[in-house]
Amino acid sequence: MAEIDYVTRVFVSPREIDAHAWNALLALQTDPSPFVRHEYLSALHDSGSANASTGWQPQFLTLWHGEALHAACPMYLKSHSYGEYVFDWAWANAYEQHGMRYYPKALVAVPFTPVPGARLLARDATARAALVRALIDRARDEKLSSLHLLFAQPQDIAACEAAGLMLRHTVQFHWQNEDAHSGAPFRDFDHFLASLQQEKRKKIRQERRKVFDAGVRFRSARGKDISDADWDFFYRCYERTYLEHGNAPYLSRDFFHRMAQSMPENWLLFVAEFDGRAIACSLIGIDSATLTAYGRYWGALERVDCLHFEACYYQPLIWCILNGFARFEGGAQGEHKMARALLPVKTTSAHWLAHPAFADAVDRFLQREGQGIGEYLDHLALRNPFKAEP
Repeated sequence: MAEIDYVTRVFVSPREIDAHAWNALLALQTDPSPFVRHEYLSALHDSGSANASTGWQPQFLTLWHGEALHAACPMYLKSHSYGEYVFDWAWANAYEQHGMRYYPKALVAVPFTPVPGARLLARDATARAALVRALIDRARDEKLSSLHLLFAQPQDIAACEAAGLMLRHTVQFHWQNEDAHSGAPFRDFDHFLASLQQEKRKKIRQERRKVFDAGVRFRSARGKDISDADWDFFYRCYERTYLEHGNAPYLSRDFFHRMAQSMPENWLLFVAEFDGRAIACSLIGIDSATLTAYGRYWGALERVDCLHFEACYYQPLIWCILNGFARFEGGAQGEHKMARALLPVKTTSAHWLAHPAFADAVDRFLQREGQGIGEYLDHLALRNPFKAEP
């Protein structure tokens, strides 16, 4: 069979892999997230945000047939579980309590980026299945405790499940630019508000009025129109958000400099201004190919009631409607997003543990957790903010 002829190569930097070959493989996927582009992964590494010194040691796994790249994935050896958004701290603690080593572990994910999408880049199902087997073999050969694949597309999950990996479900909140009754995109923000229950509609208007009455106005900049001064201001806000919570920011200023140079078309900045000066901003990822926007980062230098909701939800939703974007992904966690019409979406990860007894215990835990997630989704469905069908 063809998979027997695959040659496995591991690279310790994304720069060692041809960018065109990587991106061409990504483009073949059903859900080609821009955050898996070679430029994005390289910027994370080269800026010092995600490399061996920060606990993200690249081990990018690739499969080759002759000189052609048939499959690849961004794999890291992790010495901790920060920046992942699928939490396995309890698993690590259980290993340590039994005198076993949980770290390093193998992780197939995009650092600090809980955006669902392609993780196993493959030309076809055969190559994808071979890539999963190669990942497990690599974890076994390196005597790693475990292998984790996070926020993956359905084809990836199916390949992992077929290889015996355990599945874990989490919940995110996404907005769809679609009137549930007509199936058509919203004409404007008022049309969107009209689709909501009266209580939700009133609450959004009240929140927006507070920001407007405080004298705050917004401007937006897209792509190359985001100036260096804008990027500098954004980073001040972003950094402050982390420092206020007692943590250093995951991403360096150099990372965003590289984004401005290599992927400007994928960024949209909203800047809140008061009395002629910038006071807050939100940075949104955008993908014109899939018409998807992604809520990513925010920060403020001054406090205004409801400013976060305006910057991170209402301004992006208005922009999506005006520009014909189909979906806005609000990121990990946050039930409060439902009141802003972002509805729950189940996301899936896959996990393999080397130790049979621990694998069995985790499997039982995931079955219980999965049942709880199902009940949670049923509960959230009862809180749907949209009007019932007439």
